[in-house]
Amino acid sequence: MKLWEKNIQVNKDVETYTIGKDREMDIYLAPYDILGSMAHIIMLESIGLLAKDELSVLLKELKGIYHLAINGKFIIEEGIEDVHSQVELMLTRKLGDIGKKIHSGRSRNDQVLVDLKLFTRDQIYLLTEQVTQLIDALLSQSEKYKDVLMPGYTHLQIAMPSSFGLWFGAYAESLVDDLQMLLAAYRICNRNPLGSAAGYGSSFPLNRQMTTDLLGFDSMDYNVVYAQMGRGKMERAVAFAIASIAGTLSKLSYDACLYNSQNFGFIKLADEYTTGSSIMPHKKNPDIFELTRAKCNKLQALPNDITLIINNLPSGYFRDLQIIKELFIPAIHEMSDCLNMVTRMIGELKINEHILDDPKYQLIFSVEEVNRLVLEGMPFRDAYKKVGLDIEEGNFTHDKKVHHTHEGSIGNLYNDHINQLKGQVIAQFNFEKVILAEKKLLDSIN
Repeated sequence: MKLWEKNIQVNKDVETYTIGKDREMDIYLAPYDILGSMAHIIMLESIGLLAKDELSVLLKELKGIYHLAINGKFIIEEGIEDVHSQVELMLTRKLGDIGKKIHSGRSRNDQVLVDLKLFTRDQIYLLTEQVTQLIDALLSQSEKYKDVLMPGYTHLQIAMPSSFGLWFGAYAESLVDDLQMLLAAYRICNRNPLGSAAGYGSSFPLNRQMTTDLLGFDSMDYNVVYAQMGRGKMERAVAFAIASIAGTLSKLSYDACLYNSQNFGFIKLADEYTTGSSIMPHKKNPDIFELTRAKCNKLQALPNDITLIINNLPSGYFRDLQIIKELFIPAIHEMSDCLNMVTRMIGELKINEHILDDPKYQLIFSVEEVNRLVLEGMPFRDAYKKVGLDIEEGNFTHDKKVHHTHEGSIGNLYNDHINQLKGQVIAQFNFEKVILAEKKLLDSIN
């Protein structure tokens, strides 16, 4: 069944080529397509395009299809082009001509737009929860090991004292900034395109504010041409946020692989999260972090991949946009998998609390000694020169203690402020509004 088909049957090869992976991707959109249809027909009844009794039976049937979708039992049948066609077919089979009325005032173009926005909105909610859990795990480890020193590096050479409190906390704060990127993407996502139809609106007196409110959107995409032009732009904005999270996870994974190696020996991965070798019986490989690094490096290409699809399209709808789903939907799921595994790994990391017992790390305290001399009254340049000469002559010693007190330093991690900033960002999403709107829409149906 094709909603646009008339008397001429499309060549089978053309049909296969043009549909591509659309049916496979549309399974993920099914619950959202149904929610969008519910809001749309409630609005249609309010402007006189559906009778009350027609609305009642349509909503009841749609709610049943919705439960099939969220329970993984919704299928797009062979020969059916997309999720929109499947839902309309199911309604028509059950309700006859009433089922054919739900498409008034909309196009598959704005249907898929609202589906993608509702889907993405839910996925952002889940990613935000996962990022939050990882931040909490990192801050917990930061507090647990805040007094354990480790060498800091510049140019991959030992530089100055650091601590596991700083190391864990740095990645926590990085992820809070990533949440800021996700929040910006959410603002673009959470606007209602429904009613823009094929990108030029409708001669029906649609009430777009009603569907905006019913679906819990912050606002609508006001201009109907822009609503259509926004396809791809929304996905790219979210892709940039995903790439930002992926960049943090990739760097963390690299550190973990490096620090887990015997040449460093700073951390030890839980045995159950490592893999072995078919020939070397001693090996315990950090495959999870290695694969996470590769997956996250791949995810950082997503904004560019989407840009290359949309950047030479004029205004209006083009079939090119369909391909974005094949990149975008799997990428969100891959990001979720990475966050899940890294959070589990971080919680199980074991820390070497005696790294600085090795004399090769003695020189990282050179700046501490310079600062001590300055505090005693010696000019900085003289202190720097004295310590430098002591090092060259092999006379440098230090007690391997640090006295950092300023904000964000070894002795004053400011983890509570990082946690507070996290809470401030999450509050701005206002997910409760969306959850309440969707619940109210579903609960209103007998």
